[in-house]
Amino acid sequence: MSDLVQTGAALEAPVSRRDALIEYFATGSKPRSEWRVGTEYEKIGVDRRTGRAARYYGPRGIEAVLRRLADRFGWTPRLVGEHVIALEGRKATITLEPGGQLELSGEACDSIHCAHEELTEHVNEIVTVGDELGLAFLGLGIQPLSPLDDIEWVPKPRYKIMAPYMAKVGTLGHRMMKQTATVQANIDFDSERDAMAKLRLGMGLSPILTAGFANSPISDGRQNGYMSYRQHIWTDTDRNRSGLLPFVFSPDAGFEDYTEWALDVPMYFIHRDGKFVDLTGLPFREFVKRGAAGHHATMADWQLHLTTLFPETRLKTYIELRSVDSQPPERMLALPALVKGVFYDPDCMLGAWDLVKAWSWSERLEIYDASHKEALQARIRGIRLLDLARELSAIARIGLERQNVRNGRGENETIYLDGLDRELALGRSPARQIAALWQQEWEERMDRLVEFSAYRIR
Repeated sequence: MSDLVQTGAALEAPVSRRDALIEYFATGSKPRSEWRVGTEYEKIGVDRRTGRAARYYGPRGIEAVLRRLADRFGWTPRLVGEHVIALEGRKATITLEPGGQLELSGEACDSIHCAHEELTEHVNEIVTVGDELGLAFLGLGIQPLSPLDDIEWVPKPRYKIMAPYMAKVGTLGHRMMKQTATVQANIDFDSERDAMAKLRLGMGLSPILTAGFANSPISDGRQNGYMSYRQHIWTDTDRNRSGLLPFVFSPDAGFEDYTEWALDVPMYFIHRDGKFVDLTGLPFREFVKRGAAGHHATMADWQLHLTTLFPETRLKTYIELRSVDSQPPERMLALPALVKGVFYDPDCMLGAWDLVKAWSWSERLEIYDASHKEALQARIRGIRLLDLARELSAIARIGLERQNVRNGRGENETIYLDGLDRELALGRSPARQIAALWQQEWEERMDRLVEFSAYRIR
């Protein structure tokens, strides 16, 4: 999905009034017939033999993967200087996270079957190239072996600005940047009211989503004490821009409330003449009022600023659900399927909200933290997140069935929930299975975790 609803002169125009920032969100409103689901998939790359993080540089590094993908499969390279840092395709892009994590930003699809075809093709391409280079791509939420100092930074100019700032505002920001991987689902809305209801529901469901997909129990070569260490990392990355947002849970919250929050979040940078300008620590509100470094705020700056905010559910000209660890390929599409089933059926949205609406703010914070450590075994008001996850998946299944009937194409998108439901029937998240195998059958051997988690030709 793209934020480029406004283009050209509209984006480059100076911000002359606060209402323009609020109205930006409304430009994303779409009729229901145009709603799509976009999925972003991040993968951890490792040396298949040693399990250490794949380098970016060198003949067997991530840059070499990108070059081979371009040569063999028709992707168009995007360069910084002489180095490839992204690939562009007809309907999707492949980008890199700071530690070389490979991300596919997929096509906005009207069907999960469309996403399945795209993901299958992508997995086959990266596994083919990875095998040639002795690399494996893992369906995990965090780099399992390499410590931070052993992971190379991808040479993107923005990371040279973000990295020092991250070290000032939290203790785990570099881990977030270099070690973690997620799968994210993006959805549309038709009005301000619909957008805020979806934002609220996404925030409310965050602990359940985290618990059901928790998949990062091993890092730095050992158990880290969490089922989703990736999610825990976000709690001390930058509290000004991360986590749950209390105002979202007000039934009267609107675009103005999100704008007011975003205006007070410190900036990272702006982009001028092909270069990033460091504005770290300056609230966007102050940039609008006074400008900085000889520049004045534009709508393009606002658009860029919104991409640097990291709440559990993020509002742009669409909505991003960001609470889930990266998954193995057979589980990747469970998230967009669940989201489509719940968020694109009004009754299912109400049913899902019923699961979480009664919680107080303090309870939300408590179960948010508990979901990172205990996943499905965490409890709120005596109820396990496991039981709530089972109910949520059942609601999503109903929603998908209704949508499949309405579109009249005979599709059965519920099949993408089957793997999730099997794990929920066993009462476990992916992390719980990995933690048990790590201690027992694998005898804490990294080669066994790599083999278990590695993507394969599908």
